[in-house]
Amino acid sequence: MSQDIHERIKNNPKYIELIKKRKTLSLSLSFILIVVYFAFIVLVAFFPQFFAIKIAQTVVPIGIPIGISIILLSLILTKIYIERAANKFDSLIESIIDDVRHDS
Repeated sequence: MSQDIHERIKNNPKYIELIKKRKTLSLSLSFILIVVYFAFIVLVAFFPQFFAIKIAQTVVPIGIPIGISIILLSLILTKIYIERAANKFDSLIESIIDDVRHDS
């Protein structure tokens, strides 16, 4: 019986759509973060003097806000994924469950 339910879920078109959407979103957000992070690492490796530039007339080097921005970007991308999961993916999951229950 359990195997039958698993097969019905795996063959459900909404489940296939869910998997495709989750994969696309997670890969897109991961790609954005990886590109930004590696750009940061390349700058550190090849142009370390760039991070020593002072902001305007302060003692704060430009590297600090750039590093904080990368951390904030990761939090924003995480929030985007969570909101999409709560708004779109959860409704698809509920729809899949309803379909499987009605088929049994």
